[in-house]
Amino acid sequence: MSFSTSSETIRTQKISSKKWALILIISTLVAIASYFTFFKSQSNASSENKKAFATRVISVSTATVQQGAIKIFFQSLGTVTPLSNVVVKSRVDGQLMDILFTEGQTVKQGEVLAKIDARSFEVQLKQAQGQLLKDQALLENALIDLKRYEVLLQQDSISKQVLDTQNALVHQYQGTITVDEASIDSAKLQLDYSTITAPTSGRIGLRLVDKGNMIHASDTTGLAVIAQINPIAATFTLPEDKVPAIMQALQENKTLEVEAYDRSDSILITKGHLASMDNQIDTTTGTLKFKAEFNNSDTKLFPNQFVNIHLLVATKQNALYVPSAAIQHGSQGTFVYHVKEDQTVSVQRVKVSSTQNGNSIIEEGLNLNDTVVIDGVDKLREGSKVDMNTTKETPSKASRTKNDTQK
Repeated sequence: MSFSTSSETIRTQKISSKKWALILIISTLVAIASYFTFFKSQSNASSENKKAFATRVISVSTATVQQGAIKIFFQSLGTVTPLSNVVVKSRVDGQLMDILFTEGQTVKQGEVLAKIDARSFEVQLKQAQGQLLKDQALLENALIDLKRYEVLLQQDSISKQVLDTQNALVHQYQGTITVDEASIDSAKLQLDYSTITAPTSGRIGLRLVDKGNMIHASDTTGLAVIAQINPIAATFTLPEDKVPAIMQALQENKTLEVEAYDRSDSILITKGHLASMDNQIDTTTGTLKFKAEFNNSDTKLFPNQFVNIHLLVATKQNALYVPSAAIQHGSQGTFVYHVKEDQTVSVQRVKVSSTQNGNSIIEEGLNLNDTVVIDGVDKLREGSKVDMNTTKETPSKASRTKNDTQK
């Protein structure tokens, strides 16, 4: 009886274990089915979203590929420098008696700027002139004696040695007179130096010494500084890899045009030409220094002013170009969104040679009159349908007034 009860218990436990195993299998199957059902619905939703995106019309701004002559500029930051910067200094010592210039005025070379007390130099001049008169009298007397001795020698009344001695005395007095004349010239020069004149033409700066002060030829500060600003120069540097193109342009054109823009690089100040270049490349920066010259008759440029320099090196004829806003960069390289005839866009890879005046010159990838997207590209992808109700034209050559640096 006890054995029978134990067998029934074991049988009941086996049946219970089978039920739980069956329940576990069914639960697993239900979970797997739910998993695939969920992701299938997500896949369907994604497909529906893609279809909806593909059928959505996106409003964009576009431009057509244009063709024309594009000027190629090299750009650099430059510093305006006067052609000459001269310190006005006294060449003699003395008291500054008068100042005849106004700070900031434009002066011409040779114009009187200041005067030094000249009385001591006038005295020196009179002394030199008096000494000359004295020595001239001695020379005249020696010449008279020389003629007398010549007659006496012919009469055999004196020895030849006496005549030779008198002849030497005449030469001595002649040398003394030459020294006296040089002393007079020196005194006159010192007297002239007491009047300080402008050594060059230009704009004079602030006065550095006041009237009444003692000034010396050894002073380092001077009275003022004159900067020649008409014409005026600007120095700038360019990378060494630009030098061959510049040298070639100089051989072809002899003179290269230079444009100076304001600090914002948007307003043209004036135009000039390339005047010179340094004879060696700076090894620390890998750049070469250049100097441009501008007429500056309107005084728009001022010494030490910072300007943006645009050096014209070439003009590319019949160049295809689009607004730079159309150029995109990605993992596939440089590309644009090309609008096809069915109003959909495709990704078109392009080769850009340079960027000028906000326009990019296209070497490969586009043809004349092709349409590209310039605004709204962040919403586009391959095959997107667009609405070109805001089409814009690429700026023409005539409207270009500002040029960016060559890439």
